[in-house]
Amino acid sequence: MIPRYQTVLFVILLVASVVMGAVLWQLRNRDRQRLLEVENSLPTQAPEAAPEQQATLYVANDADGSVAAEVFSLPLPQNPNERARAILGKLLDLYAAPGSTHPVPGGDASIAHVFLLPAADGNPAATPSGATPSTENRAPSGPELAVVDLTRSFAANHPSGLETETLTILSICATLHANLPRITQVRFLVDGQPCATLAGHADLTRTYLTGETASTAAADR
Repeated sequence: MIPRYQTVLFVILLVASVVMGAVLWQLRNRDRQRLLEVENSLPTQAPEAAPEQQATLYVANDADGSVAAEVFSLPLPQNPNERARAILGKLLDLYAAPGSTHPVPGGDASIAHVFLLPAADGNPAATPSGATPSTENRAPSGPELAVVDLTRSFAANHPSGLETETLTILSICATLHANLPRITQVRFLVDGQPCATLAGHADLTRTYLTGETASTAAADR
């Protein structure tokens, strides 16, 4: 004969098991309902890609030391900073491609950032040492200064020589001005810091005026 206390203990455990099973069932249903609500709240369509637009790239040619305009269709963001970076990324992709007329390794990944800032009237703006440019309080219109932040690996692997370095700088400046005409000045950083030269020759401490670089590029066509 089973002792009474064991019977009572068995009944208590049985009731506890039933109660726990009911609680777990409710929790499972509640979590499932929350998951369905989250899934229903997610966008039903994938984000739209940036529309294809025409961009004019000034492509350097080492064979004759020229910079010539070429038109490409690219997916370009509306944000001016991102737009400028996408255009320069395509330009450097051309240089990194096999058979390039201006072979420079790195491609799109060589552009860390591009910042567009109001240009100083008659006094080219300089970015303070070690400072990251801010796009806050940007003027909605008027001349702009483009700060192009290159990666350290791009500068380290760029072919050394005054002509080849100058062609890279010239093509970047002319390309920016061709697609964003308000850019009248260009400054260069390397990993967010001022750098004396690109690869030992082309001066990166100065502010480049796109009017001058565009004129030089046009004369080379």
